[in-house]
Amino acid sequence: MALYGTRALLYQAIPERQSWTSFRKAGVQSCPASMGNKMDGSYTISPGSGLRGKITVAGDKSISHRALMLGGLAAGQTRIEGLLPGEDPQSTAHCLRALGAEVSEIKESGVRVQGTASGSFCEPQQVLDMGNSGTTMRLMLGILAAQPGLFCALTGDASLRSRPMQRVAAPLRQMGALIWGREGGSKAPLALVGQPLQPIHYASPVASAQVKSAVLLAGLFCEGWTSVTEPVRSRDHTERMLAAFGAEVQVEGTTASVRGPVRLSGQSLRVPGDISSAAFWLVAASIVPDSELLLLNVGINPTRTGILDVLAEMGADIAIEDARLSGGEPVADLRVRTAALQACTIGGELIPRLIDEIPILAVAACCAAGRTVIRDAAELRVKESDRLTTMARELRRLGARIEEQPDGLTIEGGHPLQGADVESHGDHRVAMSLAIAALVAQGRTQLADGQCAAVSYPRFWEELERLQGRE
Repeated sequence: MALYGTRALLYQAIPERQSWTSFRKAGVQSCPASMGNKMDGSYTISPGSGLRGKITVAGDKSISHRALMLGGLAAGQTRIEGLLPGEDPQSTAHCLRALGAEVSEIKESGVRVQGTASGSFCEPQQVLDMGNSGTTMRLMLGILAAQPGLFCALTGDASLRSRPMQRVAAPLRQMGALIWGREGGSKAPLALVGQPLQPIHYASPVASAQVKSAVLLAGLFCEGWTSVTEPVRSRDHTERMLAAFGAEVQVEGTTASVRGPVRLSGQSLRVPGDISSAAFWLVAASIVPDSELLLLNVGINPTRTGILDVLAEMGADIAIEDARLSGGEPVADLRVRTAALQACTIGGELIPRLIDEIPILAVAACCAAGRTVIRDAAELRVKESDRLTTMARELRRLGARIEEQPDGLTIEGGHPLQGADVESHGDHRVAMSLAIAALVAQGRTQLADGQCAAVSYPRFWEELERLQGRE
């Protein structure tokens, strides 16, 4: 089946404005605050009311990574608008420059990438530092492992060096890749020597867009079809973008395939707003009294909209306006108003569609009436921090009634939060989630290491001040 051949026709039939629930039923379903940026990176947040205004959220981080990587492999120039200027995409750009691609300074107004044309990179003269970006390391492993004779060493910060790479290295080794690393090749620093790879049909034990993408990107250099079948379909940005750059891509159920070898061609792209970043404002406006926000140009890819499904079930007042396609990705404006939230259960096939949004959903659950149960989310233990432990510990400091489970959280909502000293543990999503929780806590909250929000949302603190009228 050709990928997304009739999706534009589906979106043409969508009314200009409707609730998220009716939008899904129409057929697009799927699988006052005071802050101070101190020298030590801490922020003081006071409770407030009335978040109001328009927001153009940061560019989608997942799409930004892929646009840079495919632009680096393609023939000709790729022009990217709206790319996230955060630390993680900066790590990808740094690596591409070291491998011979020309990448201009990253600005939201536009980035130019002059690809290597041959699809082959130069051997880097230094160790490739991926910073805190697991996406950079895992996806680049797939590309670099398929470059015959290329020697590379890959590392990152302490958090990235502790995160598992075996889930990507294992299928790549099945294709013939030579990859070494700590703990039996499962953790960075990693080293590899590129090899001619063979296509495989990989049955992934986990639904992971990073695993799928690494294998498909390696498949660009193989002779024939490379396929990945997942237990549940994960986000599909790689499949969409490969097709946009000229690759032959097929999707059948939970199986995605690419046919190689292929010569990619440079493109002009616009990165939609990141729904994972929009999630903080969706929850904030839902729980902070007298709020109404309009979030502009947000990506609503159906493999990423689990956050909207859950908030709709909880009773959030979210409307979809001006749904459209942009660069092959569905986007829309999202209007959200304060609402009384109700508890719900989150788990099963929904988890891959909202795995990054669970920290902020835990905050929503603290403000919802009843008991919220989050399960099947053990993947959160191997993120930038152990997000189950971290969110349970820090929200308890704010007075939340929350219990950590082996694969999730149980939260008794509706109990007032109290300001306290909390910390992000260097995790950008934890930092922003705690900042939103502090808006409805009684008294001031001191957040340590809040500057790490810049990993995925460089302007988060500025936006929060603006929405409170404190620019």
